[in-house]
Amino acid sequence: MKTALPSVIRDLQTRRGRERRGRTLIEGVRLVEDVRAAGVVLHGAAIAPSLEGTPRGAALKRDLEAAAVPLSAVSEDELAVLADTEHPQGIVAVVDLPGAALETLRPTAECPLLVLDAVQDPGNVGTMLRTALALGASGVILLDGSVELGNPKVLRASMGAAFRIPVVAMTAQAFIAWAEEQALELWAADMHGDPAHHAPRAGRPVALVLGNEGAGLRPALASAAARTVRIPIVSGAESLNVGVAAAILLYELRRGC
Repeated sequence: MKTALPSVIRDLQTRRGRERRGRTLIEGVRLVEDVRAAGVVLHGAAIAPSLEGTPRGAALKRDLEAAAVPLSAVSEDELAVLADTEHPQGIVAVVDLPGAALETLRPTAECPLLVLDAVQDPGNVGTMLRTALALGASGVILLDGSVELGNPKVLRASMGAAFRIPVVAMTAQAFIAWAEEQALELWAADMHGDPAHHAPRAGRPVALVLGNEGAGLRPALASAAARTVRIPIVSGAESLNVGVAAAILLYELRRGC
């Protein structure tokens, strides 16, 4: 394992490699700590001398050794090739791909489901996973066209939330059919909708649907929505970042319950 790990990590730098192996990469002291705290199994880690340059990093190494996580010692230059960040923190680890089964999702009026339609920016998706967890969402659905959940940039931006909240990938067509079966009330975010803070609160489970950063929602989802809501902004201002919009709308849903 020690000698093969760097080659495994290089393979996992590609989406094809992640999908073939069912694993992905996390890096940095805090993210590895968060993932360990979530009970996720580490299948190995490449570590450079800089990991022990701080008390926290040294403690993490001791923790991994005590847990019998396979460790592969590499140089700083070697780690720079294996890492996705410009200034890696001495560790890149291998974990199983996050994700959940559809039947684990149980949205309610108080704990809505967040649905992302072809949202492609990894930072936005990771931020929304983190926000959904913090604001009590019951789970997240990534519809086709969205960035891959196992993308290391998504995991980094989620700060471990991708492993703590149920996340399901599915097609828009399958989601619409499932939402109808589950009697979900779909709230679609759109700049031409009703002000979110004026929208009457649903008495049934809610799915909040946000669209692509540039194109918005696909027509089939917009048509399926029971309610279209917006965040009022001042005249002349640009539209909000999709991650910011998700946070405000999730808060409004929770505040009204």
